[in-house]
Amino acid sequence: MGQKNVRYAVVGTGWFAQEAILPAFQNATEHSKLAAIVSGDPVKQKEVGERYGVPAYGYEQYGDLLESGSIDAVYIALPNAMHKEYTLRAAKHKIHVLTEKPMAANAAECREMVAACSDAGVKLMVAYRLHFESGNLTAIDHIKSGKIGEPRLFSSVFTQEIQEGNTRLDADLAGSPLMDIGIYCINAARYLFQDDPIEVTGFAASSGETKFREVPEMVTAVLRFPKDRLASFTCGFGEARVSEYRVVGTAGDLRMQTGYTFRGAIQMHLTDEKGETRTTEFGERDQVGPEIEYFSECVLRNREPEPNGLEGLADLIIIDAINEACATGRAVKLPPFAQKPRPSLRQEYKMPKVSAPGLVNAASPGG
Repeated sequence: MGQKNVRYAVVGTGWFAQEAILPAFQNATEHSKLAAIVSGDPVKQKEVGERYGVPAYGYEQYGDLLESGSIDAVYIALPNAMHKEYTLRAAKHKIHVLTEKPMAANAAECREMVAACSDAGVKLMVAYRLHFESGNLTAIDHIKSGKIGEPRLFSSVFTQEIQEGNTRLDADLAGSPLMDIGIYCINAARYLFQDDPIEVTGFAASSGETKFREVPEMVTAVLRFPKDRLASFTCGFGEARVSEYRVVGTAGDLRMQTGYTFRGAIQMHLTDEKGETRTTEFGERDQVGPEIEYFSECVLRNREPEPNGLEGLADLIIIDAINEACATGRAVKLPPFAQKPRPSLRQEYKMPKVSAPGLVNAASPGG
């Protein structure tokens, strides 16, 4: 490809698209350009399109956009159950795909997406923003270099209050705490242990509130990794906002406060074998611009993205197994995972934080 920029259409204009994705294009300028938006809301089409100076398309016009020759890639920011359809349609028209996580509603859909993009010769990447974030990449590096000895235990809590009516509470759209935020805990355990689990078990619970009539309020899971290491986490949609994880090794431990956030600072507390703790703060930076620029570089240089379709598939295999464990009350063994590179400090990007303009017909999940 002889071009210098990858032209993107952002598909979906909900809260996260308006809060983080669209503003990130002011940082992602070297190899990326916002060229269009797609929305099912006429008000958003007009106001958001005008705000960013790009044409706006309705969902029924998605095919016309793919055929227009005006874009090279889509950034899919739709509800989880819609990722597969919009990926397959893009691949059919030789359009590269960057999709939000979770990659799809289940592992079977992920496999279809991987196959379609491979057959079409287009790049497929899942938007794991923490694979480019300084704090989490530094945590990976510290553990790999032996600063806490051999990592043995991972534990995490990721909870927040979700308002009634939010799509994350809609089972038909593949919403649930496990899909929306539990996936961060699963992915973190995998990149911190530099391995994939071999068995999982899980429990789901709800308080009885009517908003949890389709999805559980909370899920707790335990993942067994090779070398008899354990990872446990709890994710929930009915609790105070908590976002943290801890890795305990044979000679120390590493704890991340607000470890999964994209707003505000991330704090790392590293305790060595002498019991001395050093705290490092990673100030707020744009985490979405790096994803976009990295993917553009992969497209332009014909390079396979690290968080590719196999990365997204791995997390959905695990999520499907946790759901099975919750339903049956039995531990579920996992098949071997495809081998692929893992995130490292080589993927670190440092872009200044961005401020989002006012939301148009959208609201934060917590209200």
